[in-house]
Amino acid sequence: MKRWIVRIVAAVVLIAASLPIGGAASALNRLPDLQPWHHLVTRLEPTAGEMAGEFSLADYLRREDAVFLEVKSRVEDVVSRDANPSVPNRYVRTSRSHPSRLATDWNRTQSSEPAQVRAGALLIHGLTDSPYSMRAVAERLQAEGYYTLSLRMQGHGTVPGGLVDVAWEDWLAAVRMGARHVRKQIGEGRPLVMVGYSNGGALVTKYSLDVAEGADWPAPSKIILLSPMIGVSPTAWLARAISRFGAIPFFEKARWLDVVPEYNPFKYNSFPTNAGFQTARLTAALREQVARLESAGALARLPPILAFQSVIDATVSTPAVVHDLFDHLPAGGHELVLFDINRSSGIEPFLRPGEVLPRLLEGGPRRYAATLLTNSRADTNEVSAMSVAAGSTAMATDALMMSWPPDVFSLSHVAIPFPEDDSVYGGASRGREEGSVSLGRVSVRGEKGVLIVPQDVLMRVTWNPFFAYLAARVEAWAAF
Repeated sequence: MKRWIVRIVAAVVLIAASLPIGGAASALNRLPDLQPWHHLVTRLEPTAGEMAGEFSLADYLRREDAVFLEVKSRVEDVVSRDANPSVPNRYVRTSRSHPSRLATDWNRTQSSEPAQVRAGALLIHGLTDSPYSMRAVAERLQAEGYYTLSLRMQGHGTVPGGLVDVAWEDWLAAVRMGARHVRKQIGEGRPLVMVGYSNGGALVTKYSLDVAEGADWPAPSKIILLSPMIGVSPTAWLARAISRFGAIPFFEKARWLDVVPEYNPFKYNSFPTNAGFQTARLTAALREQVARLESAGALARLPPILAFQSVIDATVSTPAVVHDLFDHLPAGGHELVLFDINRSSGIEPFLRPGEVLPRLLEGGPRRYAATLLTNSRADTNEVSAMSVAAGSTAMATDALMMSWPPDVFSLSHVAIPFPEDDSVYGGASRGREEGSVSLGRVSVRGEKGVLIVPQDVLMRVTWNPFFAYLAARVEAWAAF
């Protein structure tokens, strides 16, 4: 028996050791050569320790300017020499993918002020993302009288190498600083709304849980979550072990899960292992804190939460949004909006088992309201909103006068915050006509094996055909 126990333990240790080694070896063989934007790991971004105390937005923006200047001198100036402008590259100044093709560099922190300030909003973008993803929602909040601050998180909007050693605690410190700034701008007594997309949703939720647990920071009045990162794949923990091999020069690629051409002006395509590890750490902290506050009865101190989530999401876990967050919330005016698949598309026989979650909102009654945007009938692309109020099982159906595009079978994680006419990501964008790129209009129907990026990346829908519904719900939610 002892010998068998020793053998089993030895086998477990061997398997545990072989996984990161195998991952590092796989990265070496699988990934293309790293480029200057992968090698640059800036030391100029403010850390959580530096942002303690009275660190202000002005201080933050000065550091941001320094980081962008470093990227210009060490990456853009280098790769722009003799570069082919017809090849999309966000770091080549003559390329259509360069952020300067639009009038505003949305990779940087953005703020807006209405003629008359009624409230304030802090908007936090997602992982590998930039403030551009908050653009459409911020514009609508500004129209409602909101001062808005769309804050660039450290390591984002510059080069993918900026995410190689950043920690989620650094991002949370930036959120705290941003909340202090918005509160100072709007004054006491006015509502403060916090909006988080993907990883930003996790950070906004973490901030709000900390306030509910007694942190002396500006308290949000309401929360809006877009594709919130409440849960991710358990394999994200493995990323940290693999990335440790990146300190060895020969295994530098071990720091990367994906190395893809950077044709997207406002989002990284390459993905470092540390980014995956930080998502695992942050979501684990969220689950532990939700359980702790639920036991203490402190979740009732959270402000009302409105969340939008696609039933199919390859980046974050939709069941985690439902079961790890909303199912734990006490009654308090919370609502979850889910975007179903297009059930008239004929795609269901080709979906992997378990991808569609028809029972996700069955049962009840729940302590939160729930809405499902789905086909009005199985034989039509027309969509209705089917809603159940908190504490009820009665369903109300509202025909929306909206339809699925005939060639779209579901939304995606990246589609939720973008309208159809978005300059870069919209299906009816005019980026090409404006001299930029129109990624939402790219069609991947053709021959295989000829593209420089994976076909599944290009086929992912990048805009939300039901954004008008989302915008109307946000505007109603933000009304005070």
